[in-house]
Amino acid sequence: MISLLHIKNIGIIDDLTVNLGEGFNVLTGETGAGKTLIIGSLEILCGGRFSKEIIRTGETECFVEMSLYLPDKGFENDEIIVSREINKTGRNICKINGRLVSVTELKDFMSKIIDIHGQNDNQSLLNVASHIALLDKYSYKELSKIKEEYRAEFREYLRVKEELANNYGDDKEKERKLDLLRYELNEIESSNLKEGEEEELLEKRKLIMASEKISKNLSEADSIINESVVDSLSHSIKALESIEEYNKSYQDILERLRNSFYEIEECGRDLSSENSDMSFDEEEVNEVESRLDEINTLKRKYGNDIKEIIEYKNKIKAEIYDIENLEDYILSLKTSIKKYETNLRNKAEKLHSIRVKNALKIEEEINQELTDLEMKNAKFSIDISFDETNNFTKNGLDKVEFLISTNIGEDSKPLAKIASGGEMSRIMLSIKNVLSEVDEIPIMIFDEIDTGISGIAANKTGEKIKKIALNHQVICVTHLASIAAKGDHNYYIYKDVENNKTRTNIKELNEQEVLEELARITSGNITDISLKHAKELRKSKLKIA
Repeated sequence: MISLLHIKNIGIIDDLTVNLGEGFNVLTGETGAGKTLIIGSLEILCGGRFSKEIIRTGETECFVEMSLYLPDKGFENDEIIVSREINKTGRNICKINGRLVSVTELKDFMSKIIDIHGQNDNQSLLNVASHIALLDKYSYKELSKIKEEYRAEFREYLRVKEELANNYGDDKEKERKLDLLRYELNEIESSNLKEGEEEELLEKRKLIMASEKISKNLSEADSIINESVVDSLSHSIKALESIEEYNKSYQDILERLRNSFYEIEECGRDLSSENSDMSFDEEEVNEVESRLDEINTLKRKYGNDIKEIIEYKNKIKAEIYDIENLEDYILSLKTSIKKYETNLRNKAEKLHSIRVKNALKIEEEINQELTDLEMKNAKFSIDISFDETNNFTKNGLDKVEFLISTNIGEDSKPLAKIASGGEMSRIMLSIKNVLSEVDEIPIMIFDEIDTGISGIAANKTGEKIKKIALNHQVICVTHLASIAAKGDHNYYIYKDVENNKTRTNIKELNEQEVLEELARITSGNITDISLKHAKELRKSKLKIA
């Protein structure tokens, strides 16, 4: 159960703390006092969505925290602290026993602890997709094992079907893919790419772009060497040759000059050769540009450089080989799919059988509940259709829809076409009451589900909620005295003004205060007559055990 709830900076709630009790907790108060904010805070703490506008004016963040006492529920500790802090920037800090968790983890955890049922939840009954979940909840003990086995096999079934689709199980898709891969392979192979080729081409294009400048300077260097340097060295050598016999050092210098002469002469020839190689015709220039364009086109399609393109080519070859030799693999996948379909069909039939059997039971129980809630002429029924086409879903092959006839002689029709708001509240309460005996969620919250009902139906509604509270902690917001009178713990929500700011407060009522609140709800004023009526209503609390 929730033993303590702490709310800060939500709407007109400044800083509110309330201790809640076991059994039936009733929240009453005038319109606009903040009852909806309290339920909204619980929804936020259960991982629900929020709008930053809910943060109290002038504040930058809001905070909700609760202390849960959950003995015998399989948790490590009986006492669990859950909190959620929300900043105006949208930043969330969620904690379970001090451990940071994501909003998704918080929502998953709290879904096993608290079931919040409000006016909007009546709308879920209009959603046919939710009906199978409600039926299965009733049949949980019988269904759980077979349904778990079915879903595990269903996941594998989907995985194998996806694998088959991804491996071109469709012949047209297979040929389409092969055509594409063969085209790409041919385009790459016909280009005869070689690693390092692009770098060589870029270097050559660089030379072409600078060929005029290079040729001019090569010519100048060659001219200086041949017309000046070589002639000068030749004269120097001849001069030394005439005196080399007089000194050994002259001979050494002469030898070095001769070596330099030959080296420089060789340089001159090399310059001439390099200069002649700098001649590029238009066709050669076009070939370089065309090849670079071809490489760039391939790079855009298949890789960042030639190495990656070649790697992609090898990958294509392998993929083509795999596809061309897929027949055996595809056959094994198709065989697996047929096997899964047979197993899933068998399990789906078992699920169907259990659902049909339990649908009869739940119909009987809900119809009795509706009779108790002053819908004596209503007939609730559950239609279960089995899909013979093997269009498997996570729930099997069943489609479940709740139907109702609210008057004698009328055909059963979908809830959306028949039920009014008050009738919808009573139908949902009937379902909740029937499910409460098998529902392991310990805390149930009802937010103004008394909409559209009054009189005997309201009194019966209170009795049903009180009955649920025998096995669950119930927190109920109500405007009806006949429901509030059955509370084990009654709380009054009110607002006051302090420092020019409105804030919500909550107070647990003693017995006399409960009678006064019941009198106020009944007639709007606390009079001897309304108090006497309140005492009579309060006696009804003792009749439910």
